[in-house]
Amino acid sequence: MTLHLTREQGQAILAQKTKPTNKYNAKRVLLDGICFDSKAEANYYAALKLREKANEVTDIELQRWYDLIVNGVLVARYRADFVFFDRLCFTRRIVDTKGVVTRDFRMKQRLMKACHGLEIEVVK
Repeated sequence: MTLHLTREQGQAILAQKTKPTNKYNAKRVLLDGICFDSKAEANYYAALKLREKANEVTDIELQRWYDLIVNGVLVARYRADFVFFDRLCFTRRIVDTKGVVTRDFRMKQRLMKACHGLEIEVVK
């Protein structure tokens, strides 16, 4: 089907700047000078900072990389959203905020367990 527009209508449509959206409609958020990939990630960071002030968590790391090596071969790399030490349960926690848990993420989650013996917690 062909759509016929006047010159003015065509220019008006072309003048509208459409913003590219994320595949999962996540909106980037700026908080404390840090750009987060989603609102959920920014909210988790804000809650984590409150817990840090309450002295419940320490050693907060953002976007920490892990190499996933099998039989001496680098198979993949995993970037954790948050890594921190939880003083309430005395463990180092790896947390990833996800709206949609993809097949690739599930694979990296299993590889983290196999290669490093570490569990990844998923927060929605």
